[in-house]
Amino acid sequence: MRALLVVNPAATTTSARRRDVLIHALASEMKLEAVTTEYRGHARDLGRQAAESDDVDMVVALGGDGTVNEVVNGLLHAGPAPERLPGLAVVPGGSTNVFARALGLPNDPVEATGALLDALRERRERVVGLGLTSGTPGTEDEAVPDRWFTFNAGLGFDAGVVGRVEQQRERGKKSTHALYVRQVVRQFLGEPNRRRGAITLERPDAEPLDDLVVAIVSNTSPWTYLGNRPMYTSPKASFDTGIDVLGLSRLSTTAVARYGTQLLTSSPERGPHGKHVVSLHDLDRFTLHSKAPLPLQMDGDHLGLRTSVTFTGVRRALRVIV
Repeated sequence: MRALLVVNPAATTTSARRRDVLIHALASEMKLEAVTTEYRGHARDLGRQAAESDDVDMVVALGGDGTVNEVVNGLLHAGPAPERLPGLAVVPGGSTNVFARALGLPNDPVEATGALLDALRERRERVVGLGLTSGTPGTEDEAVPDRWFTFNAGLGFDAGVVGRVEQQRERGKKSTHALYVRQVVRQFLGEPNRRRGAITLERPDAEPLDDLVVAIVSNTSPWTYLGNRPMYTSPKASFDTGIDVLGLSRLSTTAVARYGTQLLTSSPERGPHGKHVVSLHDLDRFTLHSKAPLPLQMDGDHLGLRTSVTFTGVRRALRVIV
């Protein structure tokens, strides 16, 4: 087995010494080349090089969800081909690690490395579906490059929260769950479209859904974790189906308190619900339009402002070692 290990040195939960131990454990079982990322987008470039090489059987991402997202976008730069492209393995090193945990991997990087080695010995793998975003033809965003996401994306409120967290991290703040909660409150207080949203959801053969304040797109479930507590916006979402959407058409103080409580008590059987909630399951394709530029996030990375984004659920897109 020939493998490329992509290491994010800024990963939240792995020290340099711990990474050395993990690299040694992996190298004992395979022919391993370890590369440390040096800039934003480096993991994507490494994934692309692996996809274009005939010498790499597997890419291991050691880092958080952002590192995984970059590697996936590199591997799939020319489109999905699970039978031909290197497989992906993940050693979680971030603060949340949604993709790895959704695959059933331990959240601890040492335990996850042991699980990965067991999977390789037992030849365990699966092919998962992913989400793909693109600029909508005929809009000012049509030239925006396509981008894959592994577990969720969002336009509007939640993406604004992600952007605020990134700003705080650039100022030296640690990525903690308390930091996210504070930014949720600040985003809510500064949200200009709380009572009448700017987002319209359009899909084939259905009436448009207007005036959404936020649209959360899920490729799997749960949506995220608060510590060890999973939170479900679209409980039916799965790596084996299309993509799901949760839309909210109102974010008043009362509504935020209600939906926040529903999120904290959500389960694989039930997510947020009520008069101002829209839930759609197993969609192949839809478009979100906004009357004003809104923030977009994918897999926890803020990607700037958009007025129109087309989402596609791509089944059997990526081979994963689990």
